[in-house]
Order: sequence, then C-alpha cells, then structure tokens
Amino acid sequence: MAAAVRSAFARPVVTELRLSAYAGRRSATYPLGPVTLFTGPSGSGKSTVLGAYEALARLGAGDPLGEVFPDPAAHVPDSARPDAQGRRGFRIGCTVDGPVGPVRLDLAVQAEPELRIVGERLTRHGRTLLTTALRDPGRTTVQAAWLTAGSTPVTRAPLPGDLLGTALLPLRVAGSTAGQREVLAAAEQTVVGLRSLFPCTPAPGRMRAPVVPGEGRLLRDCANLAEVLHRTHTACPRRHQRLAAVADAGCAGPVTGVAVEELPDGTVQALLARDAGRPATPLGRLGDGELRYLAVALTLLTGPGVLAMDRIAEVPDAMQCLTLLTDDLDRGLDPRQATALLGLAADISADGHIRLAGSIGGAAAAEARRTPGVTVVDLTP
Repeated sequence: MAAAVRSAFARPVVTELRLSAYAGRRSATYPLGPVTLFTGPSGSGKSTVLGAYEALARLGAGDPLGEVFPDPAAHVPDSARPDAQGRRGFRIGCTVDGPVGPVRLDLAVQAEPELRIVGERLTRHGRTLLTTALRDPGRTTVQAAWLTAGSTPVTRAPLPGDLLGTALLPLRVAGSTAGQREVLAAAEQTVVGLRSLFPCTPAPGRMRAPVVPGEGRLLRDCANLAEVLHRTHTACPRRHQRLAAVADAGCAGPVTGVAVEELPDGTVQALLARDAGRPATPLGRLGDGELRYLAVALTLLTGPGVLAMDRIAEVPDAMQCLTLLTDDLDRGLDPRQATALLGLAADISADGHIRLAGSIGGAAAAEARRTPGVTVVDLTP
C-alpha cells in the first residue's frame, strides 16, 4: 500500500478541475482555492468551466449520464474528428483532496454515436485504484478493474456505462484487504467532495412574492427566500443577525434587521427593518441587485441543512466542506455590494467549512484581486 501522506484538508474538497477536451477547452487545468472566481469576456468559457464542475458533482451524486449531458454533442470540441466508427467525445476530470490526500478522477465520455462512459480512472499518489474501459461496444456495460492487493491483484467486474463507477464502489468493494480499503477511502472522499456542491442561481423575479412556509430549505433559484428567512429567524438567530449586518452593508439603508411577517392567507414575506419611525421594506420592493446580493449572502451564511441539496446523511455536516457554485456573481450588483459580498465570501471561507467557485465581470474582478483569500482566474484568450 502507498505510504500515507498527510493532507492539509480535513474535509474533502475539489482542489482542481481538468478540462482535457471539453467544449472550447483543451489541456486546461484550473486550481480551486477557498474562493475562486473566473473572469473574461463573453464567450471565454466561464460558464463552461463551472458547468463541467456541476456535471462532475451530479455524476458523483449518482445521476445518469443522459440527465447530466442532455445535449452531449455540445461538449465535444469543435476540432474533434470522428474515428472510423463515427465516435467523438470529451474528457474531464478533477482532484479531490482530503484526509487520504489528493485523489484524481479522470473521465472519458463518448458523445456520438451513443452517449456512454468509455473510460474512467481513479488514482491516488500515482497508484491506479480503479480503471474502466469499453471492451464490447455492443454491451451497455464497461469492464472495470479495481485494486484488491490480496490473493489476486485486482478485481474485475462489469459496471454500467451510464453511471460514474467511482460512485458505485462503496456498494461493490468489500473492504477486506488493505488494497480494497484504500479504494474505498479514495472513492468515498471523491464522492463526498463532489456531492458537497450547491449551485446558487438567484432569480429576483421569483423572489418577491410571499411564500407558504414549508421545509425551509433554500432552492437554487432562491425563490423561497422569505420561507428560509422565516426559518433562520427562529432557528439560527446568530446567523440571522449577521445577515442583517450584511444587508445593511449592501442594501439601500440604513437596515437595522431582517424581519419576517406572517400574512392572513398563511404565507410569509420578508422585510428589511429600518430606523425607528420608518416603515419596514418588503423584499418585494427591492431591486434585482439587492435581492441577488441577499440571496448569495444567505447561502454563504448557512450550511447544507438549510439548502435544498442532496445531503450526505452518512457524513456529519461538520466533516463536509460545502462549495457554492455561482455564475455571474456580480450580476446587477453595484461596486459597494460586490465589495461587501467578496469580503463576506473570503471571511466565511477562511474557517474551511464553505468554499465558493463562480464567475465575475471585469469591473468587479479588479476588486476581487485586491481581496485577500480570493483567487481570480482570467480566461481571456
């Protein structure tokens, strides 16, 4: 078994994305820090990079390949030419660091003529733990081999060609040998790191109306913002109080608090409290930028239990590091709001429980570069 290497990460986190051949990207590697923001002109690939991250996360959660890539041909590089059998595809991968050290996952996907995974490799410290290959195009499975290091070096078995093999290993590997235990530890770290992702895409037009109280878990479009604030108002008073301070820093003010009002029809609406003698402002009256600002701030101040995401029940929240995925972070934000949000992201990420990956416009990118703890990746061709 490979010698143990101490990792700087106590919780699994994705520390690198690789777009080996994906859409307009070839041989591209992007390190991910606590706060990583991609910038560049329209068409430079910001959404492509973030989309690849979300795709890997969904595969790690067990989503079928066809659901993750409904238009697979769109991800094939334009320069890719079909082989003699008319096959074209794309390749992506990532590194997930954590208690067992960095683990690499690399994936080759055939997009045409039929969508399927044709190759997957999981490695740790240069040691191959899992490899799959398409041996028979007539079958719906791939041939997999994972490390055993027992009486036989590897175990071979077929795996479905439309699911991520790494995510299936905890159900297929017994863990009775040192090699199998290494495979399980690496696979579980990879899956936890990938699944700990929450895409936040605030839609201000859907955030203004009062909502019916329910489970109180924030949707990715933040349409139920008032419902979640109704929950945090009583269940998370310290976080709620901090949100009020953040609102004061980024909303037309002054703001003295974030309140929730129960309406006669059973719905609830959120309000920004003002100075004594001034009426509160319902969230429905705020501008798009203010609503986007509040939504992203709330996701930074909460955890998996308050977000509508595929929770990893078998892993305590304290052992997970949530990554927020936010495209166009500064859309509709003025410089003051962008500065406040960048500072909040850097501050929150410093404790190792929450990370942020997103994209940002050129004007805000300059401020982001001046913010300690924030890494800006310029994709300008």
